[in-house]
Amino acid sequence: MRIEAREAHYVGMHIFTRRNFLSKSLKFAPLFATPGLMAEQLTLTPMQTPGPFFPDKLPLDTDNDLVIINDSLTPSVGTITYLGGKVTDAKGNPLRHATVELWQVDGKGVYLHSRGGSREKMDPNFQGYGRFMTDSKGRYFFRTIKPPPYPGRTPHFHMAVSAKGKKKFTTQCYIKGEPKNQRDFILNRIKDEKAKNSLILPLLPL
Repeated sequence: MRIEAREAHYVGMHIFTRRNFLSKSLKFAPLFATPGLMAEQLTLTPMQTPGPFFPDKLPLDTDNDLVIINDSLTPSVGTITYLGGKVTDAKGNPLRHATVELWQVDGKGVYLHSRGGSREKMDPNFQGYGRFMTDSKGRYFFRTIKPPPYPGRTPHFHMAVSAKGKKKFTTQCYIKGEPKNQRDFILNRIKDEKAKNSLILPLLPL
């Protein structure tokens, strides 16, 4: 299984009026892949712990735009980031109708979880969790913010993929060039460098 997470893009604090993302159906697979590679060159996406801070109460708004809740005019604080990729099977075939979930800390390092950091510091305008169904080409898209580091962890995104008849697959994504990557205990549990690097995404300006 593969989850291709090609890259994360940021555009500073540019605010869009509302979501213009694809919102269709999807399926599932765990691996990050690079477009154009043959199946034998694809790297299996390493499974990683979901961590203890998956939301213990889901927000009312669970779409793929984590920056703005419902129709609020107030965006969350942070560098807006676009995260997208493709879910494929082991042969590189795109999987439709897979549910991709994303959750992370807000700009102040607080999760959408009762034990995930100070409730007083929590950004009330950050959704904290979103999900998306892959389209006909297995693609998924999220608009979120660049997660900050917090004690013991480098900046990272939590992701999960599920589909009917499949066990949920969880992993984490990291940002290339972050100095704390070298010391992150969860990232560095992966001893295979190729597998580890498949989870580290470049953050590119649009």
